[in-house]
Amino acid sequence: MSETGNTLTLETTQGPVVIKMRPDLAPNHVEHIKKLVGEGFYDGIIFHRVIDGFMAQTGCPHGTGTGGSKYPNLKQEFNGQHHARGVCSMARSSNPDSANSQFFICFADAGFLNRQYTVWGEVTEGMENVDKLKRGEPVQDPDKIVSATIS
Repeated sequence: MSETGNTLTLETTQGPVVIKMRPDLAPNHVEHIKKLVGEGFYDGIIFHRVIDGFMAQTGCPHGTGTGGSKYPNLKQEFNGQHHARGVCSMARSSNPDSANSQFFICFADAGFLNRQYTVWGEVTEGMENVDKLKRGEPVQDPDKIVSATIS
């Protein structure tokens, strides 16, 4: 299977983070993220919720965890991929079909999220930059995605 078009690079204020997207696990979510990246949606968006030992969340246009893109929410694509360090998964409300633009990157094993959140990728390079993100709920002077690109 070709990896072309399934590599997401986030240039963050702490350095680059390279994510291998997994259309084999969540084809609709990967397609949605590619569309948003193509429109520049993630450029300038902050990491608004960063919990030490758990995860770093981004993708809210308001920077508060309350917003999404102009597109409809996605139907869940829960899969068997384990929520381990470096895994990228969609944030959502209590409604399983409410994921939109927000996602999180796990700092550590979070198996309690398995089959309840849609895993769509994993960090292949730059996890040390994710580790450097400023912590908080909300984060004071948060780090952000400077730009997001697909290759």
